[in-house]
Amino acid sequence: FEDFENYSYIYDLSEEDESPQSSLSIAHMISLSFYSVAFLLGVPGNAIVIWFMGFKWDKSVSTLWFLNLAIADFIFVLFLPLYITYVAMGFHWPFGKWLCKMNSFIALLNMFASVFFLTFISLDRYIRLVHPVFSYKYRTVRNTLILSGIIWISAAIIGGPALYFRDTTTVLNNITLCYNNFHVHDRELILLRHHLLIWVRLAFGYLFPLITMVICYSLLIVKVKRRTVLTSSRLFWTIIAVVVAFFVCWTPYHIFSIVELSAHHNENLHGLLQDGIPLSTGLAFINSCLNPILYVLISKKFQAQVKTTVSEVLKLALWEVSHSGTVSEQLWSSDNTNAPAHCETAQ
Repeated sequence: FEDFENYSYIYDLSEEDESPQSSLSIAHMISLSFYSVAFLLGVPGNAIVIWFMGFKWDKSVSTLWFLNLAIADFIFVLFLPLYITYVAMGFHWPFGKWLCKMNSFIALLNMFASVFFLTFISLDRYIRLVHPVFSYKYRTVRNTLILSGIIWISAAIIGGPALYFRDTTTVLNNITLCYNNFHVHDRELILLRHHLLIWVRLAFGYLFPLITMVICYSLLIVKVKRRTVLTSSRLFWTIIAVVVAFFVCWTPYHIFSIVELSAHHNENLHGLLQDGIPLSTGLAFINSCLNPILYVLISKKFQAQVKTTVSEVLKLALWEVSHSGTVSEQLWSSDNTNAPAHCETAQ
């Protein structure tokens, strides 16, 4: 999202009359496969998590955190077909200006909401184990719902500039691009606004959450005397796995964001960015389908629920098949029995 995937095509859009490439590079084709996997696994995976945690399980503080995380990923993967089409068509955006704005906004909303919820999950774990009295008093479902609302609003505000700056423009061969239009003709001011957006995204979407989580888990290890209690908890390892997966997937993206800032003054970096940016973006998008897989691999409760649900679905399907077969046989038998009577009446 932002200008990354078609970076080399609209980097100097105000000064150059350059159109997108006629064929996709290998890096872009690999990134397309990442986007497709994220969509195909992310939609059913996150839908299952939302179904279990939102409708099947009893509401608790922990399930509410993970439920919101799944909702953020689910909303994002629903918009991925637009992005896949955009890249597959050689960065031609046929969906209009408002979907251009909304698609970029949803991507940023997902990133900020996901990392904010992971941060609060880490803080929640620390408070529960290190400050049990405070946790008992204030760690309630009601307060968690309030905090969740604040997190969603904060993520929407920080990602909000996409709704203002994202725009469409037509270049050669009637190709329509979805890009950041900073509404100025001063190149220095354009770069200033672009740099500001990158640093805000890096600070709130990566650095501050990373520092917070490192401090939380470091203090947990130091202060929790019975470490076996900490490390034997499957919830603890689930949280660790989700946090590690997030930063493994998103770290390359943010690194290339910083490199991209230097590329405005160093043309030698353009070749690196043309391959690195689509690959790192594809890896970041993969994160949206990983959490349900991690839950199944680590959480015994989730494994049991999935097995039970699959078993119930299979039983229902088999019952419907056998029931429909019985009904068909009864109808066929009834038709054959009644047929002579109709013939005699007709005679």
